[in-house]
Amino acid sequence: MKSNLHTTENRLLGLLPEAECACRKTQRVPVEATLGLVVYEPDDHIDNAHSDGGRRRKLRAFLSLFLSLLLSCWLSTAFPAQKPESTHSTQASAKATQKSAKATHHAGLDRTGKTRKGKASYYGQKFYSKKMADGTPMNPQSNVAASKTLPLGTKARVTNLENGKTDEVEIRDRGPYVKNRIVDVSPKTADKLGLKENGTAPVEVKPIEVPQPDGSVKPGTGAADTGRGKSSVDVQNSQPSH
Repeated sequence: MKSNLHTTENRLLGLLPEAECACRKTQRVPVEATLGLVVYEPDDHIDNAHSDGGRRRKLRAFLSLFLSLLLSCWLSTAFPAQKPESTHSTQASAKATQKSAKATHHAGLDRTGKTRKGKASYYGQKFYSKKMADGTPMNPQSNVAASKTLPLGTKARVTNLENGKTDEVEIRDRGPYVKNRIVDVSPKTADKLGLKENGTAPVEVKPIEVPQPDGSVKPGTGAADTGRGKSSVDVQNSQPSH
């Protein structure tokens, strides 16, 4: 039977041109053997299993790319929409903190204009030209002073209780942060008050003009000593008649 198959195949090959016949002979490969029969097929047959695997890999790659693009589009639309809200909440929180700090600061200020007593000290050289609480540089030859409780811009009269010397100052800074000290004065004022010998002295601080939250100015206990607390009627009555 095998001989008959070869004979039939040789006859068929004889019908083909010589070149094509040679090509067919080189391409024949055995693919199946059953009951002694050998069947030859061309070598360019399709491997179905290999082809299916390739299709699956291509499909997985396509799905992966598609999901990546979909996720990227979602992130680009979702996060910009959330960012302004987060920034807005952060800014609102910061403003609330600032308002709270300002409220606490103003609540601790003394705007009554009452006299206070305590110790005074003066600015050391390391503080010269440094920025004060009002934003201006400290000038040792000015009448600036620092207080923890008096509003910035307050004008006050400071008197050394040991020698009676006095001078007028303007509160433009915060301090001193030492127990029982109520005012820091400039070196120039310290000379007038006689503070430099001991560095500190007991003093009396009488506010003359105390700024109020509404922008007005309230006369303090020191206003009477300077005449700034008198009304315009009192000033006219105090003038000598001609």
